[in-house]
Amino acid sequence: MYDVSTRKQALALVAQGRSLNSVSRETGISRAAIRSWQDRLEPLPRMTTPDPGPPSDDRAYAYLLGLYLGDGCISPHPRSGYYLRIACADTWPGLVRLCREAITHVRPGVCVNTVQKQGCAMVTSYHQHWPGLFPQHGPGKKHERPILLAPWQQEIVDAHPWEFIRGLVHSDGCRITNWTTRLVHGERRRYEYPRYFFTNLSEDIVRLFTDALERVHVEWKRANNRNISVARKSSVALMDAHVGPKH
Repeated sequence: MYDVSTRKQALALVAQGRSLNSVSRETGISRAAIRSWQDRLEPLPRMTTPDPGPPSDDRAYAYLLGLYLGDGCISPHPRSGYYLRIACADTWPGLVRLCREAITHVRPGVCVNTVQKQGCAMVTSYHQHWPGLFPQHGPGKKHERPILLAPWQQEIVDAHPWEFIRGLVHSDGCRITNWTTRLVHGERRRYEYPRYFFTNLSEDIVRLFTDALERVHVEWKRANNRNISVARKSSVALMDAHVGPKH
């Protein structure tokens, strides 16, 4: 039999992200015993959500936050820790690379895998404290619950608005070429112009996007209930310089 102090010490090692195998080897306690303690001891160290500390790279975090709000989710591991998953369409292979790089800059040393799904690659990373880095995590769909930034997140977005905008556009936006016709000296001619669109069902996420656009002096219009359009030539030029099309 092991006393409570021994049990808590073993669980504390698990809470650091250690595997049951490594904790078992170090302490000499069987994996089955440690696993059973996780269901008995309260409070469980592994089930708390300690402060994960700030992101290692604020610029990369602003971009990753945009990706997460658009096409990301967090799900618990069956035993401990969490998976961060970002869906990247197969149409944009460069996005997979950018997403993987952002994760490794935000949390150096974490493992990042790419799981192929139908029509998309799911960039996946295991980490003990992803919910602490993305407090917007919660039950249900994002557009069915409030999405608000924590003060420390807002500070990062304010410092790196273009990276945040870029992440949102790379997840739920696009750059397209529209066309129309004009009469020029009595002759109707085709006229093409680029435009950026952003689409999200969450009014809160749309507001975060438009707030960031206004911070960098990009003019926008609401095309409809779901779509934000950036079409003015000077604003498109800014978007091209700092965001650009997905690839």
